[in-house]
Amino acid sequence: MLTKGFAATTVDEICETSGLTKGSFFHYFESKEDLGKAVLNRFCQSMLQRFQQGPFQKEQDPLLRIYGWIDFAIEMSKNPVAQKGCLLGNFSQELSDTHPGIRSLCAERFADWVELLKKDLDEAKKRCAHGSRVDTQSLAEHFIAVIEGSLILAKAKRDMSVMEKNLRHLKSYVQGLFEDHV
Repeated sequence: MLTKGFAATTVDEICETSGLTKGSFFHYFESKEDLGKAVLNRFCQSMLQRFQQGPFQKEQDPLLRIYGWIDFAIEMSKNPVAQKGCLLGNFSQELSDTHPGIRSLCAERFADWVELLKKDLDEAKKRCAHGSRVDTQSLAEHFIAVIEGSLILAKAKRDMSVMEKNLRHLKSYVQGLFEDHV
């Protein structure tokens, strides 16, 4: 699904690749959409674990954790698998108009990611930029938009360096927002 997209991946291909019969497939999933939801949840859980286990999470300073999020995303973008994009972003783009259940799940998973980032941004604002007008909710959503948008551009250009460039710009932007207030 990450390579071909949800719509282009058939149940027959899924069964062949996994060594299951169609009967076995439908024993576990009522529909391809149910499988899509399960795959999406598993992907998001895996990504969440990777970020939660990132070395930056040990930082006491929330601003350093935020920079760590960005640096970690840069490192992850260098993995060849990243060239296929983000399943959450891909599903959001491909299925939002045709599969409302998956669209809703994508919105929930993005909201989970925003909430994680927002916690560190709120703490950083409290410590470093108290009284500033930094909108941590919007900034967390901007972080995700930079990653997802950069993945789209990188795929179109066939140049993953787009990710690193845009994430470094994001880091400079965040530094300007917070360090000007330190």
